[in-house]
Amino acid sequence: MTNAYYKDKYGREFSPGKGLPTVSTDLDSVRTYQFEVQFTGLPSDVSNEGDLTLAAKKVVGLGMSNEPIVVDRVNDKLYYPGKVTPEEVTITFDNLYMKETASDLWEFFKTIYDPITGEMTKNAQPGGAGTFKAKKVEIILLNNSLEPHSAIELYGVWPTKWNAAELNYATNDFHTIEVSFRYDFMNQTDV
Repeated sequence: MTNAYYKDKYGREFSPGKGLPTVSTDLDSVRTYQFEVQFTGLPSDVSNEGDLTLAAKKVVGLGMSNEPIVVDRVNDKLYYPGKVTPEEVTITFDNLYMKETASDLWEFFKTIYDPITGEMTKNAQPGGAGTFKAKKVEIILLNNSLEPHSAIELYGVWPTKWNAAELNYATNDFHTIEVSFRYDFMNQTDV
């Protein structure tokens, strides 16, 4: 390629001693530590607004698996796509000095089982319609400029486990809350 190509395309002169090449960030990988978690359509017991955006340290288990159907014919074995099952996702949240972190996540868990009253899915409505699920949870991935790059959307989300981090005087770590979720559907989108 000639210097004229770069001059026409980028407006830069790359002849020796006449300018420096630009460093592209378009081909950078998406960083695993740059994301946020946004809940939409939470049950009314959890959040009056129905929306919640939280800082998270780690997300594990985002995925779908397919159990193949095996068909045996004499000497042949054929495989066909079978039942698709979403994985359980575990998110580790920073326990910030905000009501939205610890108490709202606990209130969300209590919509499934309230240990004080013993009620299961107390917000479930007759006929099977349940308001104990969040409509959507988005894990928004950010680029190197901290702008939204893409999102993983989870639909019909409900908590299966709530776990506070170890309380240990000997460490200087920030306290975290780990919550596991099940969901009905998953989608990957560009933002």
